[in-house]
Amino acid sequence: MGYRSLEECVTDLEAHGHLVRVREEVDPHLELAAIHERVFAAGGPAVLFENVRGTPFRAVSNLFGTLDRARFLFRDTLERVQRLVGLKYDPIRLLRHPIRHATTATLAPSALPRRVRRAPVMQGRTRVGLLPQIVNWPDDGGPFVTLPQVYTEDVTKPGVMGANLGMYRIQMAGNEYVQDREIGLHYQIHRGIGVHQARANAAGQPLRVSIFVGGPPAHTLAAVLPLPEGPPAVGFAGVLGNRPFRCVPAGAGP
Repeated sequence: MGYRSLEECVTDLEAHGHLVRVREEVDPHLELAAIHERVFAAGGPAVLFENVRGTPFRAVSNLFGTLDRARFLFRDTLERVQRLVGLKYDPIRLLRHPIRHATTATLAPSALPRRVRRAPVMQGRTRVGLLPQIVNWPDDGGPFVTLPQVYTEDVTKPGVMGANLGMYRIQMAGNEYVQDREIGLHYQIHRGIGVHQARANAAGQPLRVSIFVGGPPAHTLAAVLPLPEGPPAVGFAGVLGNRPFRCVPAGAGP
């Protein structure tokens, strides 16, 4: 489905019996994660926590908890994406079976990121400390965002087509971090972001990092998948979601 937002996805899942709402207050320290673990283990639905203690924001979990639900989310594009991935490994298939693969050409417009000047992400500002401070395990160093999309560009080849969109753990507090001014970004140096960091260091430049939470589910899945080298993950997100990845100029917003 070409979801424009996570809200559209949640509404669609609920309408088709794939999501339940929890309206009672839930503690983000261990309790929320414990509920999620039990629902996931039972093969249960996605869960929308509407009243998370200490934050004005809601939290949703278990979106991709079952294969059936994942297939439902991308029911309009999954088959064509599978063919497209197959062609990446064996492009000669297109020549052997041009009619069979003709529909993959319709995905091309969605693969090209689109620059926009207005987007929902620009509607307001908040503080890191107001986000749901979810702690999953008693020995965690602090509250983490465990399903973010982390975007970086290569300073030697700036631009969205050479960008990396990955999923790395974001530690929002703990250690000696200054509240609302510092966070921890945990990643392995051989990942795409690590390559970008090394090149920024060599050039004597800071590495600019954008971190997104939520958004269309295609963005989340593209960030976590081990995609083949070549096309950028933002392009794959557009194809999977049947909607071009939107890019907002740096510094835009309120």
